[in-house]
Amino acid sequence: MPGQLAPESQPTHPRGHVVSWRVYLAVFAALCVLTGVTVLVTGFDFGPLNLIVALGVAVTKASLVVLYFMHARYSPRLTGVVIAASIAFLAILVFLTLTDYLSRPWPLSAAG
Repeated sequence: MPGQLAPESQPTHPRGHVVSWRVYLAVFAALCVLTGVTVLVTGFDFGPLNLIVALGVAVTKASLVVLYFMHARYSPRLTGVVIAASIAFLAILVFLTLTDYLSRPWPLSAAG
């Protein structure tokens, strides 16, 4: 028929990387364990390291989600560049916020 492509000339769509259900199950188990660690460490006082411990667990969990559930691990290098650029931009925003926060006189008092 005119206007139709032969089967061999039709464009093929790449399926992408197929991740095993075992990988998803292992990542889910790791996220459950890390959630338990999050709850467990709230009962301990690490002093000035409280923030470091909490952020360490949170970053680990976020990394697992981005790498496996968002398929960043199996994506092209451009995806890694975009992720790195977004993390760099976040670091710049946090740095600029901290420069404002740390430059204020302490303790804050009401004027008047």
